[in-house]
Formats: sequence, C-alpha cells, structure tokens
Amino acid sequence: MDKRIEIILGDCLDVLGNMKSETVDLIATDPPYNLSKDYGNNNDNLKHDEYLSFSRKWLNEAKRVLKPTGTIYLFMGVRYISYIYAILEKDLEFIFNSWITWNYTQGIGKKKGFSPRHDDILMFVKNNKFKFNLDAIRIPQKYYRSINNMRGANPGNVWEFSHVHYCQTNRQNHPTQKPEALFERMILASSDENDLVLDPFCGSGTSLRVCQQTNRRGVGIEINEQYISLIKERLERSFHGFDSIDERMERVPNDLNDNVVRKEYVENHIEWFLKNHPDAVGKFLKGVKDKYSRKMLQLEIDYEENSIAK
Repeated sequence: MDKRIEIILGDCLDVLGNMKSETVDLIATDPPYNLSKDYGNNNDNLKHDEYLSFSRKWLNEAKRVLKPTGTIYLFMGVRYISYIYAILEKDLEFIFNSWITWNYTQGIGKKKGFSPRHDDILMFVKNNKFKFNLDAIRIPQKYYRSINNMRGANPGNVWEFSHVHYCQTNRQNHPTQKPEALFERMILASSDENDLVLDPFCGSGTSLRVCQQTNRRGVGIEINEQYISLIKERLERSFHGFDSIDERMERVPNDLNDNVVRKEYVENHIEWFLKNHPDAVGKFLKGVKDKYSRKMLQLEIDYEENSIAK
C-alpha cells in the first residue's frame, strides 16, 4: 500500500471532526446526491431538510480543515445544487470561482422530457490567494501560431469525458464511479506535488488513484467497508494511463509544416498533455503522421522543382 495514501473507514462527520484545522490543500469529492442510490447503506434517501442539514455539517468541517489557500470541488446533481451553492457561499462564506459542467455522450434515457447529459461540479475557494496551476491542465491549440501560447489553452468550464462504461476493465462495483480524468484535472489544477488532497466520500477510490499517480498525498473517507477493499485492490494495480481523456488532448495542431518545429512540438505535446495517458501517445503520433506525411511530400516536390529551375 502506498504510504502517501490513507483510506479511513467511518462516517465523514466523525472523521472530519478529528482532523486538524487548516491541514488540507484540496478537497475533491463526489458526495451522495440523495437520489436513493444503493451505496450499501441508507445515507442516500434522507428527507429534504435532513440532507441539507447533513450537507451543512460536513461542509462546515471541510472549510475548517482546508488551508486558507485551499479549494473545494464538489459534484452535485441538479435537485440540490442550488441549495449546496447557497450553503457554500451564504452560510459558510466560501468564495465562488467556477461552475463546471461535465458533458457526457451517454446517460439516462427519457421518453418524456430531455435525457440528461451532464453533471455539475462547483468550485469554491477560501480566499483569492488560492492555487491554480493553469499550465498543468492546458489543452492543445488548434493552430500553431507564434501569437498562441503553444503550451496550450485554458480548457474552459465545460468538460467532455466519457462515462466509465461497464465493459471497461477499470470499472468498479460502484453505482456512481467518475472518470479519472475529471479528478486529474481538478487535482493538477488546484494542488502541487506532495500536497494533501482529501475526499470525504471516497466511493470507488478514483480521487486516491489520481493522487497516487500524480505524486499527491491522499486521504479518503468511506463508510462502506466493501468499497474500502475495492479501493485497496485498485491502488495495487499497475498503471497504464487514466481510464479517460479529454479528446482535445490528442489534437494535432494545424500548420506544423516545419520539420524542426514539428519535431520539437511533438515531443513537448507528449510531455505536456499525455504524461498521464501513455496509452494515448500512439493515437496522437498516428494523427501527426496522417496530417503531415502528405504535406511534407508536397514540400519536398516543391523544393526539388525550385532547385531545378535555378
């Protein structure tokens, strides 16, 4: 077991209450939405006021343990997100930063009404001196231009990642498992290596797996003992890349026609955007070949014709 990762069995209110104040750099978590999901306990079918009271209590403890420079990312369904927003901003005086929409291609089907194709993530900070590592989460530019920052662009607040489908080898026996790339972006953006990341609702262990592979210290709290076993098993597996990726990370910029510039960029692209996705490097390199092999051949023909004319 990785010594940087700690999994704690227990109720998050009890565990958070025993943690020291202002010791956590980042909280990234996916709490129950109170939609009667089967998590092996009865904590997802509380009455409306009970759920909000529970949310207020754990969020109050979350604020206490979070460092002044810390950030909290919180997944939440549409039924309660406005209430949670109010608790964070009005009751606990967090500072709102971003409302992130996770868009996915497959979801629940409806015959009356529109089928849902997104979840939301709230990003709040304790003060305006919070960490945000933009370079760590940039996405490739569409064009190679001297006026562009070729380290990449801000990914924006609409994130497109596929679900962790039931046929994937990384799929755990958990009803609401989130893609690793979602947590990768949050953790890279709002923490540094060796920082402490807390997930009070650890579930299938996605946050801890990302902490493990990005050199963060991680603490996960989970009330279901069965999930603890799944998380430990997951952390012992060999790593071949996170189970999902923003497809823009594989994007090959246009106008990389200069051989020297293109070679340098391709090497940088792999380091900048695919460091945690080694299984995607082959697809990216194929994209480079498909886009530029014909163009380079034409450039060579033009060069030879120009040489003969002289």
